[in-house]
Amino acid sequence: MEFEKLILHLENRLQSPLPGKEAHLQMAPQPINLKRFDPNLPSNHRKSGVLLLFYPEHGQAYFPLIKRPQYLGVHSGQVALPGGKMDPEDLDVIQTALREAEEEIGVNRRSIEVLGKMSELYIPASNFLVSPIVGLINAKPDFIPEEKEVDRIISSSVSGFLDRRIRKQTLLELGSGIRLDTPYFDIDGEIVWGATAMILNELSRILEDR
Repeated sequence: MEFEKLILHLENRLQSPLPGKEAHLQMAPQPINLKRFDPNLPSNHRKSGVLLLFYPEHGQAYFPLIKRPQYLGVHSGQVALPGGKMDPEDLDVIQTALREAEEEIGVNRRSIEVLGKMSELYIPASNFLVSPIVGLINAKPDFIPEEKEVDRIISSSVSGFLDRRIRKQTLLELGSGIRLDTPYFDIDGEIVWGATAMILNELSRILEDR
């Protein structure tokens, strides 16, 4: 998809009602954890912001994903959007997403133009309420992965992401006897599933609504 056309579409579409839960459900692992959609969140839930950052390459639109390194945590080794938890000094989740993207992939936050927000999504496993922030940068960044938090940076073209053939299904075994029938996006050979896939599916629905 051409970068300029993408940006014009997003600028308009993000001002309208979003598909939200309907889009999230389409890529939710089965059995679905309905806590994700409970309006009464735990009082101790934490806020986080992730960044969908679009940039041009040869006139086409791209966005980066990151692969987390292996560590003792619920999101070990998973593919995600750049982002993280809200710090006390952050004014809002937009600032959180921009700060985290700068720290994790080396993109100067001051060079990013924010277009808007997509639907929040609660992650029961880590007790985070995630706010996806949509932004753009007018030239391909020189990505610099933060070694402790990022194993690799994956650049995905928007056109490739919208190809229905990358939507697949697998049975994931997470240990402790947990098995999930999981829809996922096959992006650059990586299984992109869970909350990231659910957020990306809302993006897909938004981009297809033209």
